[in-house]
Amino acid sequence: MEELLKGKFIVLGVTGSIAAYKAADITSQLVKLGADVHVVMTREAAQFITPLTLQTLSRNPVGADLWEEGQGWQPGHIELADRADLLLVAPATANMIACFAVGLAPDLLSSIYLATLAHVMVAPAMNGKMLDHPATAKNLGILRERGHHIIEPDQGLLACGYEGKGKLSSVENIIAPVVNLFQNSP
Repeated sequence: MEELLKGKFIVLGVTGSIAAYKAADITSQLVKLGADVHVVMTREAAQFITPLTLQTLSRNPVGADLWEEGQGWQPGHIELADRADLLLVAPATANMIACFAVGLAPDLLSSIYLATLAHVMVAPAMNGKMLDHPATAKNLGILRERGHHIIEPDQGLLACGYEGKGKLSSVENIIAPVVNLFQNSP
């Protein structure tokens, strides 16, 4: 496989959605494309997929706790934020999208978001009613206005049993804009 992402430092944010299990495949695909992937999970994400799985696939430590970061003098979230070429959040819950939109930083992932100058891509995954709620729509609009790329969720059977929009986009539809970003920028 061609290493289209060779030399790219990607922070993959994983939030507390049932779709968090797809982070394993996303991580694996990014690594196969040559990216240096550093996974940062929320506490809620660890209810759906273990840090060990993502650590093994990424070949890097997984960040999960703002208070247990880094060994050096510089806070780990600042180091990751500074080194990142891309912050990709997949899946992104309504809660994390709201934190990003209003600038809250209660955890490691949202702290990295506030500290990074890297490109940001967000792949929402949630119940369709939550996705369509005016607050979520407004928050996604704010992220778009900041120049962040929103990877639209798919239609389908949702984990809650409803049918509709809100399902995490396919792994292929998450990886493609990442590759495109780096092929079309220096």
